[in-house]
Amino acid sequence: MGSVKSDIEIAQEAVLEPITKVASKLDITDDEVEQYGKYKAKISDDCLKRIANNKPGKLILVTAINPTPAGEGKTTVSIGLAQGFNRLGKKACLALREPSLGPCFGVKGGAAGGGYSQVLPMEDINLHFTGDFHAITAANNLLAAIIDNHIQQGNELRIDTRQILWKRCMDVNDRTLRNVVVGLGAKGDGFVREDHFVITVASEIMAIFCLATDMADLKKRLASIIVAYDLDGNPVTAGQLKAVGAMAALLKDAIRPNLVQTLEHTPAIVHGGPFANIAHGCNSVIATKAAMKLADYTITEAGFGADLGAEKFLDIKCRKAGIHPDAVVIVATIRALKYNGGVAKADLCTENVKALEEGACNLLKHVENIQSYGLPVCVAINRFTSDTEAEIDCLKSILAKINVPVVLAEVWAKGGAGATELAEKVMELAEEKSEFRLLYPDEMGIAEKIETIAKKIYGAGNVEFTDAAKKQIAKIESLGFRDLPVCMAKTQYSLTDDQKKLGRPEGFTFHIREVYVSAGAGFVVALSGTIMTMPGLPASPAAYNIDVNDEGMITGLF
Repeated sequence: MGSVKSDIEIAQEAVLEPITKVASKLDITDDEVEQYGKYKAKISDDCLKRIANNKPGKLILVTAINPTPAGEGKTTVSIGLAQGFNRLGKKACLALREPSLGPCFGVKGGAAGGGYSQVLPMEDINLHFTGDFHAITAANNLLAAIIDNHIQQGNELRIDTRQILWKRCMDVNDRTLRNVVVGLGAKGDGFVREDHFVITVASEIMAIFCLATDMADLKKRLASIIVAYDLDGNPVTAGQLKAVGAMAALLKDAIRPNLVQTLEHTPAIVHGGPFANIAHGCNSVIATKAAMKLADYTITEAGFGADLGAEKFLDIKCRKAGIHPDAVVIVATIRALKYNGGVAKADLCTENVKALEEGACNLLKHVENIQSYGLPVCVAINRFTSDTEAEIDCLKSILAKINVPVVLAEVWAKGGAGATELAEKVMELAEEKSEFRLLYPDEMGIAEKIETIAKKIYGAGNVEFTDAAKKQIAKIESLGFRDLPVCMAKTQYSLTDDQKKLGRPEGFTFHIREVYVSAGAGFVVALSGTIMTMPGLPASPAAYNIDVNDEGMITGLF
């Protein structure tokens, strides 16, 4: 038996179709794509305008249980599911997020799928791709430079240098940049002050980019960004600083969705990528709506578990975009559920039905969460070779008791062939009449929205706000932002704000330490626990294993 091929080896052996041929599967003409080489393209504004009145197809949301070191494979299942639809002769399209360089070089790796369910060209997508993230980084840092220059040139807007909210960004994990001092040196080098960096995917511009509907909406949102407060406590915006036009110019090409393909040549629109633990975790509204207008079935995903990504997808993206899924798939693995049941990572390949039964409570909570939105749901077991029939039968039995369908997905090993049964079940669910409802109304107060999410989605007994958070909420509401949805920033590894608490904790205290408004994005961010908006690198970063040979072939990227 030969050795198992790595994801990058499988990707590099694939024969790709010209991107114009992939586009034709969605009835996009050659003139409606702007090619970045042979296998990547931007969908043109002309195409987006042409399809604006098309009847949208079905939208399928893929989410998951809380991530564990055992892996869940949500993106891989999403890609495999789209390929499964394609094998059934359906017109399907993926709508996925772009990967961040932070995880690629850090601990998580890339986000282009795995095995025989990947989007290609894998190396490009995981690295520079079409430059969207670089454009967002440049726009973010241009605004930062304009703020400091405004202060240097006389500070006409009377910005309080102790209350500058806007942070610089870069798309690499670098903990040393979380807290820095800028302006050191001579008088002409700027005003000395404390500053901060976030990772690009946590920038408000990334959120704006992903929630904007077109260039006019993008510019309106950019203008609304609150960058600081003045000496009287009034907000100062990017619009007041005359930064909007230049920022929009940097984002002119980036705002167009990117078209690529899967290993089986299924069209994939990959665009935008805010983190789900510190941002709203969904690809762009423009991309999702375009896919829905171009295909009969659009398969999209929300970051991390249903407590984070799916909640934000539904309560922020769907609320703002006027869309909702026709069916939801929750991805789980036998291994991850055993981990939630107390099994050590080293022992996950050993059969343990009892631990699976105990750990399944995490999956059941996520199922309940999706059902609370009135959406039809099924569970996809992302199968591993170590899964035993007894374990699979046990999980099916657990879900049968609550009348939730469960389907085995063998997409890593078999690609679309391993997801045709799942695709058939999803099509069946998508025809059911759903009664989609949001978790909370717009008019509910910010603290009450936070408490609703914590109690109903996480299972908390109560929410504890720091004095600072209480003052921040009062300030935000006084400025007229009470009606905005809440974007919770918390650990992805647990339903609580403590990543060590696995399974399904109940009645715990959830802690909110900081609250701020992202006025351009149109939501209020609530930070819990020790969540960081600039991650750090691990002891042995993935970057150590990445290389490129004399022929330009990249190795070590997974």
